[in-house]
Amino acid sequence: MMIGTAMESNALSLTKVSKSYGSVRALANLSFTVAEGRFFVLFGPSSVGKTTALRTIAGLVAPDHGRVEIFGKDFTHEPIAGRDVSMVFQSFALYPHLSVYANLAYPLVEAGLAREEIDRRVKETAAMLRLDKKIDRKPGTLSGGEQQRVALGRSLIRRPRILLLDEPLTNLDAKLRHDMRAELKRLHRQFGLTIVYATPDELEALSMGEEIAVLRDGAVVQIGTPDELYETPCDLYVAAKIGSPHMNMIKGSLADDGASMESPIGALPLVRRFQAATPGEAAIVGIRPNDIRFAVGDETGLAANIAMLEPLGDVTVVSVETRGETIRMVLPESTASSLQPGQPASIILDPRKFHVFRASSGQVMA
Repeated sequence: MMIGTAMESNALSLTKVSKSYGSVRALANLSFTVAEGRFFVLFGPSSVGKTTALRTIAGLVAPDHGRVEIFGKDFTHEPIAGRDVSMVFQSFALYPHLSVYANLAYPLVEAGLAREEIDRRVKETAAMLRLDKKIDRKPGTLSGGEQQRVALGRSLIRRPRILLLDEPLTNLDAKLRHDMRAELKRLHRQFGLTIVYATPDELEALSMGEEIAVLRDGAVVQIGTPDELYETPCDLYVAAKIGSPHMNMIKGSLADDGASMESPIGALPLVRRFQAATPGEAAIVGIRPNDIRFAVGDETGLAANIAMLEPLGDVTVVSVETRGETIRMVLPESTASSLQPGQPASIILDPRKFHVFRASSGQVMA
């Protein structure tokens, strides 16, 4: 899927890339395209192929099959040099015996740049990353966030056209992760870099990615903007990965008339009929916690009881029990503050917000 104008050029394209290590298949016909200047996220839990994909792009891993193109040129089996790609690893990979200045200068020294040019770029990069007052310090005396900025600076100082980031914030505490997310977005805007960012963290993916590829078993399940993945997940896997709290899942079967689904909490009306569905077919209705509310006035809702309250500042996650099922909803704190566990409630599930999936395959019904 391409997002943006027809004038955008492709910075990166992977086509049916596969890689195995013995009997373990790390990548399985992995395909995606990244437009120049895009902040592109590879999202999924551990062992789905994110790091292998980045290492393949960087030239550190040779794929068994498939094609890797960088700015229109085939680099599948080309050496690392010439790719104009830089990678930042989760472990920072700094030289502990060198100062911040020397760490930043190292790739430029290796490239044989003149001393004056190295000095200019190091000081410029250090100031940009707010490290200019720490330039004579060793990495061991810096905070985690400062070390990460040095690692970023060492990659940025080469002025790569593509920056690869492999779970770079995993080792930072919550506040530093928040600060570094903002820093990375600022750098992206400032330099117009093409960034490919790997993360297992949903918040990072949704808050940073302009376009997100959800991975499973070394392949892409769905690519889209954060809004597209949230509003139109293609299957149960994506629906469960995107959105917090996670989508409520209600099992059942399609009624004979195709206009509703029979479920443990009663008949759930469907706003449209599914052409490829059969009466009695097992299905799962998903509904976001934000799309459930209390009945008001004369509305007839689903009888339930308040089971648990989870205050999260300005909102509260409210779990209700109805006919043996637990359903979560998200309410403003002002609405939830008067609720108590065990209190009866009447809830409304908006059928226009239902996501209907096949129980057999997990795919969304069309």
